[in-house]
Amino acid sequence: MEREKGWKMSEEAILSRKLRKALQLLLFQHHRLPGAKGWELRKALGKDYLNIIRILNKKLEDLGLEIKIIHESKEEEDLDKARFYIVFKSISEELSSWRIDTLAILAVSIAYIATKNSVKKQELQELLKEKFPDWKIDQELNMFIRRGYLEEKDENLYIGWRTKAEVDIKKLIESIAGYNIS
Repeated sequence: MEREKGWKMSEEAILSRKLRKALQLLLFQHHRLPGAKGWELRKALGKDYLNIIRILNKKLEDLGLEIKIIHESKEEEDLDKARFYIVFKSISEELSSWRIDTLAILAVSIAYIATKNSVKKQELQELLKEKFPDWKIDQELNMFIRRGYLEEKDENLYIGWRTKAEVDIKKLIESIAGYNIS
């Protein structure tokens, strides 16, 4: 009986250690982006890393957090190359302190870029100039790029890692368009 009890505690200790390690990898920024790649988690936690991630995700639910898996491209399904993030289940806590015009610029930017996959920065600025002053557009777009909502490469804007992790793009476009997208 003692051996069984000791063995069970050992398994629990191993699981607890792996959960702490997974949380550490996901919370602390190691490179330019937060979170961790699937291969990093597999290397640190072992081949059963997805089970560890599922257990951790259940524990994070009580705190209003969840683990999101974001693939580099839409076609990609390789979890080793995917990035795992911890995000708020509802981002309203963060965005509630933003001005309404800032949220409007972000929503229009995400929706416009999502419909085209990428857009010239100048093209988006021209679209936004119809409703917002130049200084506001430049200021907000730069903030969105810094915070990861948008990504800029060679004067083109793309959907950023943070938008992929925190925003339901389909739902955003549906609410702007006023009808469901199938």
